[in-house]
Amino acid sequence: METEMIFERFWHRYSNEKPNAKRIYDLLTASGERVVHDHIALRTFDDPRMNIDVIARVFTENGYEARGNYEFKAKKLRGMHFEHKSDPKAPKVFISELLTDQFSDYLKTTISSYLNSLHDSDYADPDLASGGSVWGKIPFATYNKLRKESEYAEWLLVYGFRANHFAVKVNELKNFPTLQDVNEFIKGNGYLMTTVGGEIYGTPEELLEQSATMAEIQPVEFTDGVYEIPSCFYEFTLRYTRPDGTQYPGFIAANADKIFESTNYYNKQADMM
Repeated sequence: METEMIFERFWHRYSNEKPNAKRIYDLLTASGERVVHDHIALRTFDDPRMNIDVIARVFTENGYEARGNYEFKAKKLRGMHFEHKSDPKAPKVFISELLTDQFSDYLKTTISSYLNSLHDSDYADPDLASGGSVWGKIPFATYNKLRKESEYAEWLLVYGFRANHFAVKVNELKNFPTLQDVNEFIKGNGYLMTTVGGEIYGTPEELLEQSATMAEIQPVEFTDGVYEIPSCFYEFTLRYTRPDGTQYPGFIAANADKIFESTNYYNKQADMM
């Protein structure tokens, strides 16, 4: 499968189910920009039937290889990033997984019950990585209980396998030389940015700066009704040149740790009620 087709499949679901990302994409395009995506990010559980290695197959079988490992101890996650072996312009892929053994018996049992409800054929599906919530809808009460322990767990159980976010490569934009310029443009068009620990994560000295919109609040159908919760978000990435003249290709765990919190909006709102 061609790389472009793989990302188009993820983008189709992402942009249709997260209209704000498509609107921002269209705003940038209307301003004369050609939008190039730096990377996409996917989420999964550490179950061997669908861990990072399994979800990465659609990429590793099509020219990608692992290039970096990351730990997020506070959130009890691990991550890996992948790059195309021969096409440096191809989007990078960041895949993270929840370390379920580090959580409560309730969370482990709940997650296991949904994962065990699937058949081997479901896990063998070559489209698993973009298949959405293959185990079906969950009760809203389960969502609420899980989010008190792990926002990541409840998000993943609700939305399943899909792009958690796409990231625009700011380096390819003509009219926005800095990430702050991009942020001002986004905010000027009515969208909220993630501000946990600041609006821009990373520094030129670290060779990577990132920012992200807040996750879009959308109605989702649960087994017991429709409720509005956060979905996905849109990220913006600016990479700097290393001393050897090449562009920094990796990720910074501290940045990614904050980016994960782009989907925490509902949690904070609920705590304010």
